[in-house]
Amino acid sequence: LHGTYQVAVSAGYANTFGTSFRVTTFGESHGKGVGCVIDGCPPRLPLNEKDLQKELDRRRPGQSIITTPRKEADACEILSGVVDGMTSGTPIAVLVRNKDQRSKDYSEMSVAYRPSHADATYDYKYGVRAVAGGGRSSARETIGRVAAGAVAKKLLQAVAGTEVLAFVSEVKDIKANNIDLDKFSMEDVEANMVRCPDPESAQAMIDQINQVRNRGESCGGVVTCVCRNVPRGLGAPVFDKLEADLAKAAMSLPATKGFEIGSGFAGSRMLGSEHNDEFYMENGIVRTRTNRSGGVQGGISNGEHIVIRIAFKPTSTIAVKQQTVTREGEETELRARGRHDPCVVPRAVPMVESMVALVLVDHLLQNHAQCGLLTDEMVANVAVEEEHAEEGSPSSLAGAT
Repeated sequence: LHGTYQVAVSAGYANTFGTSFRVTTFGESHGKGVGCVIDGCPPRLPLNEKDLQKELDRRRPGQSIITTPRKEADACEILSGVVDGMTSGTPIAVLVRNKDQRSKDYSEMSVAYRPSHADATYDYKYGVRAVAGGGRSSARETIGRVAAGAVAKKLLQAVAGTEVLAFVSEVKDIKANNIDLDKFSMEDVEANMVRCPDPESAQAMIDQINQVRNRGESCGGVVTCVCRNVPRGLGAPVFDKLEADLAKAAMSLPATKGFEIGSGFAGSRMLGSEHNDEFYMENGIVRTRTNRSGGVQGGISNGEHIVIRIAFKPTSTIAVKQQTVTREGEETELRARGRHDPCVVPRAVPMVESMVALVLVDHLLQNHAQCGLLTDEMVANVAVEEEHAEEGSPSSLAGAT
């Protein structure tokens, strides 16, 4: 080969999410604070710290006996991007300061890896890690996501009347029943500490979590998210399918292990005639009689409810003695200390809602940029102008400034 060739390698550092509505989170569990920077939010959206705090309070630790006992107010500060109660169109920076760190609880974890935790893989990748609190692998990183999600939810509601609601549908082997996905409300979800709108199932879930908590154990569960009044046409046919972006968003949350939309894996066991959502007309609008597609067909929203389910594994840090190895490669035993959720799903509900809202608002902005600029009237005017040009007639826009 002759000549000089330069190869540029661009590394994605994976702290930023979104294309048009971009969110970068920062901070670590036992650092001075955590938060986010939101770029791409349109100007003139009414916004204040109370809008964000309402969602952050749903996520914060120490809110009940079935969550981590760590006590944090998670009070947010909007540092920029909002003027006189309105977004200015410039980056919105949000900060939440950490107050209740107990780094001494992590002395054992500085030497030995917690089984199924990110301790080992962070060492494999970086060769250094923030031991106390798990650093960026801690669920405290999601504070920035929830703050940004609050902005996204408000924008979706203002522009399209879209509502994003999630709830706990499973804890270990207990499944919720009798939940009407068309009618359940935020009040129904927040009526109990486990965030399940079915009271009978909710109590069984709480009892289950308390049982594993008292044994120093943990358990997993499933969060179901329902999006109502989603505009048609969000998404793309190939790499940026709406369900693909929703899957990435959901699976980027801590402790996630599975994603389903609509019929999910159960659809693989059905016939086409059983699975297809038949169309019909309702007040001049095309609707589907069933919703096994989960509100998305061909990667694009069809106007029906978007219904997804996210599986969360049991919390890795438990007080049960387990076999592991040290950073030096020596086999040892570990009984982890610290304050951790015995089951993450009750606090994961606002996290899931936030990530889903971020995907929807990002696609809403992209869809407007691509498909919302040329109106039918503008297209008709262009056709008339082209016809006049072919006939040699003076343009109707001649002399226009």
